[in-house]
Amino acid sequence: MPLLTFDPLEVQAIARAFAEVVRVERYTCYACAIMKDHVHLVVRKHKHLAETMIENFQSASRRAVLDVGFRGEDHPVWGGPGWKVFLDSTDDIWRTIPYVEDNPVKARLPRQSYPFVTPYDNWPLRGRGR
Repeated sequence: MPLLTFDPLEVQAIARAFAEVVRVERYTCYACAIMKDHVHLVVRKHKHLAETMIENFQSASRRAVLDVGFRGEDHPVWGGPGWKVFLDSTDDIWRTIPYVEDNPVKARLPRQSYPFVTPYDNWPLRGRGR
């Protein structure tokens, strides 16, 4: 099967699906980059396990990509269960957000901005400075 690269319409569909998952599941997303063949998300700790959150994002976005109509139902959208990295400190989060935000620019794509992305508020140390 050929490598899936996302068409601009599919990128928009993935963004809409991510927005719906964030809204329905009440996730807090601090950064998102939807690349041609993968995505990056920085999502705050939640009652759901990371694996459950990944599955929610993958399931919704898979359906959205298939609904665009460029792929058959049997075409895999995601190559596996996702890759998770746990950020153990606010410094890790502050370092990772620009990495995610700069990913499209490094790939010579426009900078991305999504309404479901919330500015980082230093959680869980709100009000204690950086």
